[in-house]
Amino acid sequence: MAARIKKGDTVLVISGSSKGTQGEVLEVRPTEDRAVVRGVAVAKRHQRARRMGEEGGIIAREAPVHLSNLKLVDPASKKPTKVGFRVLEDGRKVRVAKATGEVIEG
Repeated sequence: MAARIKKGDTVLVISGSSKGTQGEVLEVRPTEDRAVVRGVAVAKRHQRARRMGEEGGIIAREAPVHLSNLKLVDPASKKPTKVGFRVLEDGRKVRVAKATGEVIEG
């Protein structure tokens, strides 16, 4: 199945505790249907020092968010949109913004 959201995309969170925030996708986990988004769903983790000289403490890290809670932000119009697919004349399958019909590069 083709990926509607890819690493490097800008997405909008449409539900959950981080609703309304935008961020860049850092990692996509297709087997879990989740993505890690910069600045979204930040969780604090207690980490122990593992080596000599390394400090332990409380570290803030982004937690994965379910893909159903994310909506792609169209690079052309800067508005959230659904994603569709289209096969071009040269045989390439590309992502298309449903709102504008524009091809999404990347």
